[in-house]
Amino acid sequence: MSTQIPAQNDPAPGFRGVRFNMDWITRPLFGLGLAAIAIAAIFGGGIWLVAFLLAGGIAALREWHRMVGEPVFGPMFFVSAIALAIAALAQLYLPMGGVAWPLLCLGAVAIATFAALSGKRPLWQGFGPLYVGAAILCVIIMRAEEHGAWIILGMLLAIWATDTGALIVGNLVGGARLWPALSPNKTWSGTLGGVACAAIVEAVFISAIGGEAGWAALLGALIATVGHCGDLFESWVKRHFHLKDSGGLIPGHGGMLDRIDSTLFVAPALALVMALTGFNPLLGAHP
Repeated sequence: MSTQIPAQNDPAPGFRGVRFNMDWITRPLFGLGLAAIAIAAIFGGGIWLVAFLLAGGIAALREWHRMVGEPVFGPMFFVSAIALAIAALAQLYLPMGGVAWPLLCLGAVAIATFAALSGKRPLWQGFGPLYVGAAILCVIIMRAEEHGAWIILGMLLAIWATDTGALIVGNLVGGARLWPALSPNKTWSGTLGGVACAAIVEAVFISAIGGEAGWAALLGALIATVGHCGDLFESWVKRHFHLKDSGGLIPGHGGMLDRIDSTLFVAPALALVMALTGFNPLLGAHP
């Protein structure tokens, strides 16, 4: 059931407002577990990576379609899941055929058409597989690059550092809220703390494998900024439909969409820059 989430315009309390709760245990525990599985899938590559991406992507699609008004496990979710799986497998096994993107778009059109005939928000429903699927196809494309696993790992480290830095700094410092009407818990201090943390972690990572640390810090900051935009976009969607979380699949994190909202923006952005400019996110490193 949807509920109206009130905006908060007063400054966040910072350290004095911190109270212990079970998220202190469940959030890092499940976060580290998911990170370990993700890293194993990335370096395993091939069908192992695709299986991991599809597991997360299908869970995210279930939340999306439920969030925008379809019953749990409704027909549009199943069409989305099938379209996503076919497109991902096509990108893995037919990377030069160029068929994955049309297949994904065809699935989105089919869902939007069905939703229109059913009177169930066709644009929102049709957008789901594109929103989730674009990031999955881009991760598969990046993995096929030379040292692709390291490129994806660097991207994820910056995203995870952004989330962690924003959470810690935001809770400790508090202060002015970033966008109270959209996401009342986000603060300017947390946002900037996430950017700084991503810059430091990316610089350390790239330097450790032989790349240019200074440019890596800039890359980390840019990834964090795009990641924050992804986070705010999902917050806007949840606010639009009067929801606090996209789901409760992951203890301490909320739903799958809550966990991957930054990645859904960062992966396509990074893949597009790489494709258009030949940019190498490893910045001279040769792991």
